[in-house]
Amino acid sequence: MPQTAQLRTPEVDALLRVLASLENEDEIFALLEDLFTIREIKETSQRLLVAKYLSEGKSYSAIEEATGMSATTIARVSKCLSYGAGGYQIALEILQEEDASAK
Repeated sequence: MPQTAQLRTPEVDALLRVLASLENEDEIFALLEDLFTIREIKETSQRLLVAKYLSEGKSYSAIEEATGMSATTIARVSKCLSYGAGGYQIALEILQEEDASAK
């Protein structure tokens, strides 16, 4: 069974329904704050920044210096960008749309 199929449990599906139903950033942040440690929230958001930098063509060393993330984490994000489920790409498109509308 593929790893993602093993991960899609009823509990994970419930979490997905909750996330999809939240109304705004404050509600999402409140849930993240309750679910994760401060460190986990910071590291997760840093991974999104790593994805942004990789999509801009920045080198691993430049990303490591800018974010403090390890080369291993940067490589994992890079692998997900190339061969993952497409989640990072969706997130980057959302951020690009926000940047474009803010200008």
